[in-house]
Amino acid sequence: MNETKEGVLYVVATPIGNLEDLSARAGRILSEVDAIAAEDTRHTQRLLRHLGIERPLISLHEHNEAARVDQLRKRLADGAQLALVSDAGTPLISDPGFVLVRELRRAGCRVVPIPGPCALVAGLSAAGLPTDRFTFEGFLAAKSGARRKQLEAGASREETRVFYESPHRIRDLLEDIAAVVGERQVVLARELTKTFETLLDGSATELLRIMDEDPDQARGEFVVMLAGAPRREEAADDVEGTALIQAMLAEGVAVKSAAAVVVRVLGGRRKHWYQLALALKSDP
Repeated sequence: MNETKEGVLYVVATPIGNLEDLSARAGRILSEVDAIAAEDTRHTQRLLRHLGIERPLISLHEHNEAARVDQLRKRLADGAQLALVSDAGTPLISDPGFVLVRELRRAGCRVVPIPGPCALVAGLSAAGLPTDRFTFEGFLAAKSGARRKQLEAGASREETRVFYESPHRIRDLLEDIAAVVGERQVVLARELTKTFETLLDGSATELLRIMDEDPDQARGEFVVMLAGAPRREEAADDVEGTALIQAMLAEGVAVKSAAAVVVRVLGGRRKHWYQLALALKSDP
């Protein structure tokens, strides 16, 4: 811990499920600070109890964050060492803390990140979707109309899009994705680092079918990752591939065989061409 009288706010990432993911540094910081600002003090108290740590807790959530700024700024001015935590993962990532950190930095206070678990990064690391560029959009609107407008606004973007979603809205989100972008690949990361962690991928329609067959797959907290729009050259390949598939289907070539031929000629994912051939077969 910093032994000078300079006040410091440590932004501490805490586990999103598995408590073993808390870093040794994060544990040490939490045990040494003068107080911990927490989104839900009861939730954080359970974590501290597990770690054998006793520290004063200060509630800091979306409804009182602005009011806490002056109080915490004064404590830092007096040399206090404070920590900021959310209920799970990295503070400020779809969690409270942005207003506090912004105002403290504007006031010249020292803010130190203590990195660690983040559902967004954990989900992307295992999804198998491009990660050279991605857009994180947090929780989309609660109502379908507004949510579809948000999905449509980014429908042509080529990078992976990432959302958070709760169990009571996951099916609604998938239905809206299916309506807006069709058969594009979606990866669902459910209950990351927890006992029932699951990663599923397919089109939104396919994922809804899986949930129909196994309702447990609609439970838990979700990271939803949506493949980006095809690059322009890929879109051109789709035009050529569609024409090639249509010609083969007209000659009686089976859907699976037609898809295999296009993969050899144009490349790309076999699943993509198969789904396109299947759609053309059923809707000539």
